[in-house]
Amino acid sequence: MPHFEFSALTLLLAQMAVVLLVSRLLGVVAKWLGQPMVIAEVVAGIVLGPSLLGWLWPEGMQMLFPDWSMSVLKMLSQVGLVLFMFLVGLELDPRLLKGRTHASVAISHTSIIVPFLLGAGAAYFFYDTYSSPDVSLLSFVLFLGIAMSITAFPVLARILSERNLLTSRVGAIAIACAAVDDVTAWCLLAFVVAVARATGLGAALWTTGMALAFIGFMLLVVRPFLARLGSRVADKASLTPTVMALSLLMLMVSAWTTEVIGIHALFGAFMFGAVLPKDGRFAEALAERIETVAVTLLLPLFFAFSGLRTQIGLVNAPSEWLVTGVIIALATLGKFGGSAVVARLTGMRWREASAVGILMNTRGLMELIVLNIGLDLGVISPTVFTMLVIMALVTTFATTPVLNLVYPPSELAKDRLVGATPTPMPGLPGAAPPFTVLMCVSDAAAGPGLATVSAALLGKREEPAHLLALHLWRPGERPSVDRRRGEERVEDGPLKPLLDKSKALSLAVRPLAFISADPAKDICSTAEVKQASLVLLGAHKPLWLEGRLGGTVTEVVTSSQRPVAVLVDRGLLSLQRVLVAYAGGPEDRAALELARRLGRTPGVSLTLLHVVPPGRAAQPGQGRAQVAEVVSHESIPNPELDALSLQLKVVEHESPAEAVLAEAKDGYDLLVLGMNPRWGLDEGFISIRRRRVLAESKVSILVVHPPIEENAPVVDAPRIGAALQVEH
Repeated sequence: MPHFEFSALTLLLAQMAVVLLVSRLLGVVAKWLGQPMVIAEVVAGIVLGPSLLGWLWPEGMQMLFPDWSMSVLKMLSQVGLVLFMFLVGLELDPRLLKGRTHASVAISHTSIIVPFLLGAGAAYFFYDTYSSPDVSLLSFVLFLGIAMSITAFPVLARILSERNLLTSRVGAIAIACAAVDDVTAWCLLAFVVAVARATGLGAALWTTGMALAFIGFMLLVVRPFLARLGSRVADKASLTPTVMALSLLMLMVSAWTTEVIGIHALFGAFMFGAVLPKDGRFAEALAERIETVAVTLLLPLFFAFSGLRTQIGLVNAPSEWLVTGVIIALATLGKFGGSAVVARLTGMRWREASAVGILMNTRGLMELIVLNIGLDLGVISPTVFTMLVIMALVTTFATTPVLNLVYPPSELAKDRLVGATPTPMPGLPGAAPPFTVLMCVSDAAAGPGLATVSAALLGKREEPAHLLALHLWRPGERPSVDRRRGEERVEDGPLKPLLDKSKALSLAVRPLAFISADPAKDICSTAEVKQASLVLLGAHKPLWLEGRLGGTVTEVVTSSQRPVAVLVDRGLLSLQRVLVAYAGGPEDRAALELARRLGRTPGVSLTLLHVVPPGRAAQPGQGRAQVAEVVSHESIPNPELDALSLQLKVVEHESPAEAVLAEAKDGYDLLVLGMNPRWGLDEGFISIRRRRVLAESKVSILVVHPPIEENAPVVDAPRIGAALQVEH
């Protein structure tokens, strides 16, 4: 008889699937709140543990996480931690300290010493109440001091990367301080673990001596060997399976050695990553192979395991919540206060010094790792473990909003976007302000089409003009890669096809590229600073709901104070025949005005397709008047119109979309549309009829939206939107 097979493997797979699902769902909420992913992963672990799932549905928690499965989950999560700590070590680049060694060491050591002393002092008073008699006072005091002193280097680096602060003065100092802090704190932790595991002073000194010998061996023997090995790896493709296997073997041996010595396997993994040379592509190629499995698959298991050990119910008395508040206050005072004061003494402004202090108060994942080590060793009780987990969550969660108050995005925009204005196109003295186009490139394929449209928008090039090409990329899991990418030549990245096409069209374009956690906001900020006349974006086919206005496009259209445009490129190589669809309304009026600018380019002919309901072709109306206003010489005396090659077609049809699709088959290069509901380009519900133009047209489309301002005049470069998502 057919039946289902359930085993330890099926349970483990189910556990991994649930952990990933809950983590990613909460990650969406965390992103919306402006929080790092680690917050979502920590909360996901608590949600799946006794604090929530075990409280609401004890049977469900016991079914998903039975006691006998915890050992397997723990071992798998420990393997993930070993790989992750290796990646953390890889992020530590000595070049971070270049030119700022004195300030970084001073700030970092103060941010360790002050909270360590405060934590140790608090531990002395908490010992009788919250520690077991089996734990020595020295071990408890040292461990609580270390727990207060930790800064989460990976979380801090990710926050800096997302806010594009890695290359700022604040970011450079903070990342260097966190690097020094990480190395110092883990060395101190190794000593504390040695003391906690040792049976006496002699054993502690032996473990410490062996740890120093291990560090010396890694620096004097392993590092030179890794440098020779890395010289053979020029890129990811040259990282052969043999070299990969050898690297992993050395990583496991390093972690095994420190575990046998008695200072924990994570220190060995961290040390191996720290001594691996950062020159060349060896470290980057190695990390790319490891990080997906380690960070995405295995690391969430550690958070789940930590959440299963966190019991918020243990902190149930007012006095215990008071103690938790005291711990949070002391941890914040020590980290923030110590770092900010010393940063100010090194010459930073109070705003910058406060930002450094806020960033150094981030604990997150590293704190959880330390706390789990303490709980495994029996140095801290489950109640103290829960209190410290709450402290880690609060200090990490507070970092981003408090940093936004102290170091707002407006300050960052001033620092990042101040730059020389590109040389304008030739123009007459006293002419109108230059026509500035900001081309936003999501990927290399979009560049040539944007350059082609921009060239047509300049017409005969008799007026001053500025062309800017902007490429944004989202922060990755490894900020060092983002930092290195930002230091590379802009011309060699995704902007290259656009710049090559612009050169062929004799266009002078200034490239801009930087990391962005919020592309829409940064596009709008850049457009304001550069006083763009038009923001032109490249579009891509959305994953869901074809024809939908969404994502970055919606945010840009609804937020930008500058005209915005989106090009749906279907292989646009040149512009000769342009079809302008018109059905009436301000959106189509904007399309008419934009088409007039395109029509000023020599060799471009315009066909204006005016779609009216059946039987209305000969009747006057607002739409007819708007067409006449643009086309007629009497309505708008404009000598430029004499040079336009323009044909007007009036078509009666019940479906404007079908009329446009039929006409577009007649050999046009570009279709210009207003964001009119009749074309299916509004923000309403999706239907087959509404998305037909975008789905069925074989012609490239330029979708137009009028200015947001209610009474703003329509200019030659009207506000443009799009009905497709745009990804930067």
